[in-house]
Amino acid sequence: MSQPVYLDNAATTPVLPEVREAMLPFLGPQAFGNPSSPHRYGRAARAAIEEARGHVAHALGVAPEGVYFTSGGTEGDNLAVLGGALAARATGRPFRVAVGATEHKAVLAAAHAVEAQGGEALVLPVNRQGLVEADALDQALARGVALVALMWVNNETGVIQDVAAIAQRCAAAGAWLATDAVQAFGKIPTDVASLPHTMVTVSAHKIGGPKGVGALYAPDPGAVAPLIHGGGQQAGIRPGTENVAGIAGFGRAAELARADLAGRARHLGALRDRFERGLAAALPETTVHGAAAPRAPHVTSVAIPGTDSEALLMHLDLAGVCCSSGSACTTGAVTPSHVLTAMGVPHDLAVASLRFSFGWQNTLADVDRALDVLPRVVAKVRGLAEALKR
Repeated sequence: MSQPVYLDNAATTPVLPEVREAMLPFLGPQAFGNPSSPHRYGRAARAAIEEARGHVAHALGVAPEGVYFTSGGTEGDNLAVLGGALAARATGRPFRVAVGATEHKAVLAAAHAVEAQGGEALVLPVNRQGLVEADALDQALARGVALVALMWVNNETGVIQDVAAIAQRCAAAGAWLATDAVQAFGKIPTDVASLPHTMVTVSAHKIGGPKGVGALYAPDPGAVAPLIHGGGQQAGIRPGTENVAGIAGFGRAAELARADLAGRARHLGALRDRFERGLAAALPETTVHGAAAPRAPHVTSVAIPGTDSEALLMHLDLAGVCCSSGSACTTGAVTPSHVLTAMGVPHDLAVASLRFSFGWQNTLADVDRALDVLPRVVAKVRGLAEALKR
């Protein structure tokens, strides 16, 4: 049996061989020290962390001092949104945040946590391409918010927000921009140094690094209140003994991503474009969500009328193609993705949507195999749906 085609790289990516090599020394008997220890074992671990911090900072174009390692994107988003709101409240600024309607659930949940602690969360609508409405942003800023949370690249559609313009508007109003750049980092240029008053969340396992490690860039430590309290590591912003092996792997993955950003983007864009062209030829009724907006090169979200995503996923997996859906199956009913709903996608198309996302290891042959399988799977799912109606 041939190896399945993995087209779910927005969910996670395989660890790069170079990253595994960078991690191994810190999983063995020679470099296992606690980075807070003053002896040689601790110093070796501390040096590895600082080297990795430099690589992540370099990839973002920022100073290493503002990079705080976390357990991943979810923690980074919570630290930025809830931690940012709590820091604002402590200094007498509005205990209020504004978040995009198409944000990752980590951001939306953090905004709910602000509300649970007596604050306020405003939800910013998006247009049919998934771009935030400028008027709604200006209205939120006029009301006074501690921060605005808008993701750089949407994890379901790949739509790119104009973070440069948004950061300028936020800074002019005295609000922070907290941008989840998990899907942007290593895929498109992320020149954070040019963004005023901006905090950025990134994650390792989306760029060939290990799971369970990420970072928050916060240029002003006073803008974030810690959510974890402990021994004071990382200036107290994110205390706790660091995941040395994971951080070392993250640093190497960031270094590799920065070194070949343009090459990777060309490769991923070629795969996505070939897939979309082939899908349009084989299934011309297919809709690509956010197609008219700027998009990152590695993600496409498509609706295939007359199907449902859960059935498609199951039959594609059986046929050896792995992708994902923004929908969730609860008590037998398929619930549409909140991202697509916010974009105004009709229910029947939202529940018939799949996300295909491409990675460094994918080839044109992988795309062609998926295109060969898809029409047959779609025909089967539509046939089963018709049979159930009879």
